[in-house]
Amino acid sequence: MGQLYPLLLLPEFHERIWGAHDLSAFYPAHKVGTEPIGEVWLTGEGCRVANGALQGRTLAEISQQFGQELNGTLAREQRFPLLVKIIFPKEKLSVQVHPDDEGARRVGLPCGKTECWYVLDAAPSAKVGLGLKPGTSSSAVEASIHGKNMEELLNWIPVKAGDMIYVDAGTVHAIGPNCVLLETQQNSDTTYRLYDYGRPRELHIERGLQAMKEVTRAGRVKSQGGNGRVVLISSPSFAVDKMMLKDVKTLNTQEAPGRSSPHCIVGLRGCGIVECDGAPSISVGRGEAAVVPASVGSYRVRPQWEFEFVRALVPSAASEPTTESPAQVLSAAH
Repeated sequence: MGQLYPLLLLPEFHERIWGAHDLSAFYPAHKVGTEPIGEVWLTGEGCRVANGALQGRTLAEISQQFGQELNGTLAREQRFPLLVKIIFPKEKLSVQVHPDDEGARRVGLPCGKTECWYVLDAAPSAKVGLGLKPGTSSSAVEASIHGKNMEELLNWIPVKAGDMIYVDAGTVHAIGPNCVLLETQQNSDTTYRLYDYGRPRELHIERGLQAMKEVTRAGRVKSQGGNGRVVLISSPSFAVDKMMLKDVKTLNTQEAPGRSSPHCIVGLRGCGIVECDGAPSISVGRGEAAVVPASVGSYRVRPQWEFEFVRALVPSAASEPTTESPAQVLSAAH
């Protein structure tokens, strides 16, 4: 295993104009803030380690030093492969789109941005904008931006706690207020903002229209599983599952010889101890994240009474997920 061991990361709190002031449901110390916090990055490259000999180092520094030992053999780039964050929208996010891998590399970026949203909490009115209405052309999108009515071209679908939404690169999308989302994505922060409801922020219309796809695979994913484990999504970029433990569970970062990925553990409820042979154990609670380096191999998660958590990793083999399209979701809702 070398020098690497499970890493407890300190979250980064990112101010956003559309964010919330009260994060106390997940972070009791953030009950009343002076600035709105929209995103809490859990595995951002700037997140710092809270334990062990690497304490104080950023994830980016450790990734550069240890390379494949941390990032695994399945990472597409020589950097940490997954960014996990919690999103706290109090107002609508801008209408935006992310490039795919090919489009990102054309402009000198390491990768595109496919993402997914696991809904942790949602008011009855909560909705997300997912993809363009059928038949919407690029020219119609551009005209609606200048006409200040672009949000009307999106499929606004209702969401509830427990939903998993897949948002592949090229999907025009937006997130509405009054929900809390756990987002897992390719490690990219490239966002092309197409429309922002008149807020005074920069738009990226030309690049956004180039990255936009009229038809994508985005939609609600039907989760599968049982016996305390639910597979929330499996896609080429990431696999995400949720576990509820009452007894110790052994997991492994190496699916097969030569095929490994780091595991990102995010606590949702209760507390769990992440432990492996030859290294001090770490405690993970609600809203906290641990990264288990790819080189660790076998490790254990030991619940303190009960522990519910989400695990994200890079899969060794996966196809595009089967989704309910926005049209199917809207039809079922009515």
